[in-house]
Amino acid sequence: MNKRFTPKNGPIFLFSFILLLKSAVAWFVVFDEGLNWSMVFTEIPFFIIVFSLIEWFATKRKILYYMIANLCITLIYFAVLMYYKYYGVIATYHALQQVDKVTKVGESTYSLITPYYLFIFVDIVFFLFFMFRPKYIARWKERGSKRMNRMVLIVISAISFGLCIFNIWPNHASMSEIKKAESMGILNYEVYTLFADTTEKEEIIPSDEISQQKIDDLKGMVTPESPKYWGVDQGKNLIVVQMESFQNFLIGLTLDGQEITPNLNRLVKENTYFSNFYTNAGQGTTSDAEFAVNTSFYVPKNEPATSSDYMKKALPSLPKLLSGNGYNTATFHTNSVDFWNRTDLYKAIGFDKYYDQSFYGDDDHIAFGSSDEVLFAKTVPELTKIDAEKKPFYAMVISMSAHHPFRIPEEKYKMKLPEAYEGTLLGDYIRAQNYADYAMGQFLDGLKTSGIWDDSLVVFYGDHQGVPMYTLGSKERNLMEELIGHEYGYADMFNIPFIVHSPSGELPANIERTGGQVDILPTVANLLGVSVTQQLHFGEDLLNQETNLIPLRHFLPTGSFINDTSIYVTGKAYADGTNYSLNDNSMTKDGSTEAQFTSAQRLLNISNSYILQLPDQP
Repeated sequence: MNKRFTPKNGPIFLFSFILLLKSAVAWFVVFDEGLNWSMVFTEIPFFIIVFSLIEWFATKRKILYYMIANLCITLIYFAVLMYYKYYGVIATYHALQQVDKVTKVGESTYSLITPYYLFIFVDIVFFLFFMFRPKYIARWKERGSKRMNRMVLIVISAISFGLCIFNIWPNHASMSEIKKAESMGILNYEVYTLFADTTEKEEIIPSDEISQQKIDDLKGMVTPESPKYWGVDQGKNLIVVQMESFQNFLIGLTLDGQEITPNLNRLVKENTYFSNFYTNAGQGTTSDAEFAVNTSFYVPKNEPATSSDYMKKALPSLPKLLSGNGYNTATFHTNSVDFWNRTDLYKAIGFDKYYDQSFYGDDDHIAFGSSDEVLFAKTVPELTKIDAEKKPFYAMVISMSAHHPFRIPEEKYKMKLPEAYEGTLLGDYIRAQNYADYAMGQFLDGLKTSGIWDDSLVVFYGDHQGVPMYTLGSKERNLMEELIGHEYGYADMFNIPFIVHSPSGELPANIERTGGQVDILPTVANLLGVSVTQQLHFGEDLLNQETNLIPLRHFLPTGSFINDTSIYVTGKAYADGTNYSLNDNSMTKDGSTEAQFTSAQRLLNISNSYILQLPDQP
């Protein structure tokens, strides 16, 4: 091996330089400021500490230990890159809890890889090539057997440790995880989260200090004595349709004269449409949306609801509420019930029955199960059977074909894309949602033909964002700006449609006040004439409130929230955060208040505290 790759004073500086290049890739992708000199002073001290330990303790196979350390740190950087591309935040050890899901969403995961990300593995391939050639093994052993001067090791380790502490401690109070990682250094931040989670526990508010009135006060809600539209759909069925990755910008959108979602456009025109409606989903995406809608609670801080202790608890829920009022309840999904641990979710929230892949089979496969066409074709007859039992029913129907990365079979194409959109994530997304809308049209026809439509309160909403702004390249950003008329941003990404078909025909056509998925439970309960006064909830009846406050726990830094006019994104503290207008995503100066910032955090704390103190399921 050439000496320039193994300096006489040991490989510590070689491997530190290699990892510095890898950290540069991560910094370039993740941080707004991109590459700067602070990267050197935050990342290198960590490398030096790790490699000094190897120099101090390793007497044999030292180069092998260097390579193992190099591989482990490389994997951390790669995980940070991949996680940021979809979630927009820094991955921590909590993400390891979902590693088993990666293999099940392989195509979605692989689609996030940008070719230059693989650059960070080049040196590992290079080293492995030489490590297994006998004539180089002896040279590696010779070089690796040389030990650095102990005094030099002590000095550089002490300086590096001091720099790590200097980088971590002054920045530990920062609210934004992105800002915190940038100030501390990515690796320092990863270590910090390990210790912080054991020493900085979230306050648990005693259950006797938690009340609906306190929640209402924090949100600025005033409950009317005689709520409008109370019980206008009393005794009707409830059908909740959760649409995979569906964002609001698609509503009414045309491309080369083609309506992308003609069936949903008709729904919007003929029913009640909430245009300022936002997702409450977290890392569990689809299953988190199911949780938020059915409980009116917020998802946990560091993990999907279905992977948390929440699933052990006797959760108040919409299925339980309606079951207590004489309803049958069921949920329909073509994926396996084991995915995202839905077995526990459905038990925790109290559905009487679930239909999953074992019912739908795997015919006409798209994404993780049978297509939306199969979902809807097989669901309508089941709803007819349930309806024949002469009891009202609550059915949740979850579509899936338009799942990231949105690559549907060519025979499912229902529209022709302009050439500029071919081969892009945005183009694939539009085509997948156009197909999903086609399948939705068949479902609507089936509900109307069977007579269920006229006897049911039916609501439609998107589960979570489909096009993460962190994933788009410059070409796709330009295409998106042409489509929606302004720069694509947070306000667009989290905005999902909410459409309500009320058999009463009494609701207004359009409602522009801000809402979120936690608001669905109290809103439909009001229409069905079912009281929620004895059931703690964090949503509000959107037909009887004028103001709202929606904390965001995932995909944005801690402390972010949505109010009536803007999305607030936290900085190191409230003062240096940024407000983005809900109208056009432009930055605004006075879009939020510090009182709202404090209230949003308190709401999340109350939600978590209340659930964790509920009795366990019997």
